[in-house]
Amino acid sequence: MMKNFSSNPLHSNNQTPNHIRERNIRKYGLLSAIPLRLSLRGYGFCMATLFLFCFGSVFYQLNGGPPKILLDIRQYLGESTYMDDHGPPAPRVLPFPSQVVYNRVGKCGSRTVVILLKLLAEKHQFNLVSSDIHNKTRLTKHEQVDVMKNISNIPQPFLYTRHVHFLNFTRFRMEQPVYINIIRDPINRFLSNYFFRRFGDWRGEQSHLIRTPGMKDDERYLDINVCILENYPECSNPKIFYVIPYFCGQHPQCREPGVWALERAKQNVLENYLLVGILEELEDVFLLLERLLPHYFTGALNIYNSPDYRKMGNMTSTVRKHTPTLEALQVLYHRLRYEYEFYNFIRDQFHLMKKKIGLKSISKPSAYSPAFLRELALRTPEPPDEDEDLDTDLEDANSWLVHP
Repeated sequence: MMKNFSSNPLHSNNQTPNHIRERNIRKYGLLSAIPLRLSLRGYGFCMATLFLFCFGSVFYQLNGGPPKILLDIRQYLGESTYMDDHGPPAPRVLPFPSQVVYNRVGKCGSRTVVILLKLLAEKHQFNLVSSDIHNKTRLTKHEQVDVMKNISNIPQPFLYTRHVHFLNFTRFRMEQPVYINIIRDPINRFLSNYFFRRFGDWRGEQSHLIRTPGMKDDERYLDINVCILENYPECSNPKIFYVIPYFCGQHPQCREPGVWALERAKQNVLENYLLVGILEELEDVFLLLERLLPHYFTGALNIYNSPDYRKMGNMTSTVRKHTPTLEALQVLYHRLRYEYEFYNFIRDQFHLMKKKIGLKSISKPSAYSPAFLRELALRTPEPPDEDEDLDTDLEDANSWLVHP
């Protein structure tokens, strides 16, 4: 006899309640069994867990803000502010180095560079602090500490610039920043400073009167040849021993022309300066700075070569500048022999840096070599004959002028 598989099981008298439940599970799935198996004890456990979650969430909000899951939901829905979604912004990842000091040397293109730095600071969002103190390069111990503390408290990344001799932060157990600087041919720097103090620059005809209000006319219009050949203090040591102390530091012996100050300045350059460029190759200086400090100087050369910047930079050129006689230049060169030894050292280091980086120079070579002055310094020059043509000498002397 064949079995009837199509008969309705619900009408079977042999089906037990358990059989019916199992068949419902197979028919309607697992969800239909959950309410039947949920006991009062399990229900209480679920409610207790939910209560603990809510209590912990409230406690967390009171002590540190909303849970992350709520932040994510609110951000997804777009109904909250940035601060509500994220809390305090994440700390900024600082570039390295993030502390740069440019202890700019006077009359070495520093005003031109500061104008450029103001544009770069706005572009790259670093803090530029340019001190207005121009006549306080030598500091007492307490003044050094105060200046270094002020520098260290500037929000990073920063670039601090001031006319000041090298400051040794590590001596006072402070973090040493990275130094940069620019120097120029010592005679050209001296000439630029001599005439700038008397006649200012193209920014205003009266700017020199503001800087040197106490200068009398006989001093203001003093012939530079007389100043040099008659040994006026302004044209003699230690007054003209100017560049080396910026790198030697605050030690009193740094102000005395000699080998000690020279060697200490060299050592500080090698140990503490990322780059010391020369003004005669300023475009290469900017190219190197773009490579070494991209977060500060990217785009510097393009800005420097732009017409608007050139117009501003030309306003800082010294007016009424002219060149002394060769006799005066010879005397001046001999007095600046330590400055020239340091300048040649810096120039060699700068060229070595360009070679290491693989930078092809785009700067023009120097117009005239100072070798002739080295030769002149070895002998006493004789006065020229009355009928001697001095045009050639004057042309050679004018080659010392550099107009950055």
